Amino acid sequence: MVKVKFNIDIATLVAQIDELSMLVTAIEGSHLAKTLKGQSPLTVFAPDNDAFNKLPTGTADTLFKDKEKLTEVFTYHVINGKYLTADLRATKKVKTVQGGILQIHEQHWLQHGIKVNDAAIKEANLECANGVLHIIDSVLLPK
Repeated sequence: MVKVKFNIDIATLVAQIDELSMLVTAIEGSHLAKTLKGQSPLTVFAPDNDAFNKLPTGTADTLFKDKEKLTEVFTYHVINGKYLTADLRATKKVKTVQGGILQIHEQHWLQHGIKVNDAAIKEANLECANGVLHIIDSVLLPK
């Protein structure tokens, strides 16, 4: 379990969690770092290293080589505003910073009871100075 860190920004928290090292590489290779250090409250659905490993062979390598595509994919993991799991349960769809829509599904049998598209939330409500982080088990790919 990760401790809640109210006094740091989302980018700094992500960098401190070992199971998010591949996401750190993605953030550094995209235009997302500045966004995750900003003042706006954000909610980030952070795929863990296992999520990257579940991608089809070559997909992660292709993403990491294309800064624009990487930015598009990972801004699809970010929504404006602070959404704790209780807030997510109250909605069915949320618009991402990328412009796409994420579907929120309540799944009572899951640990945190929520799926975002096809990704389950593994660790929830990691609050930061500029929002909240939820660790998910799959990389979300925009349509």
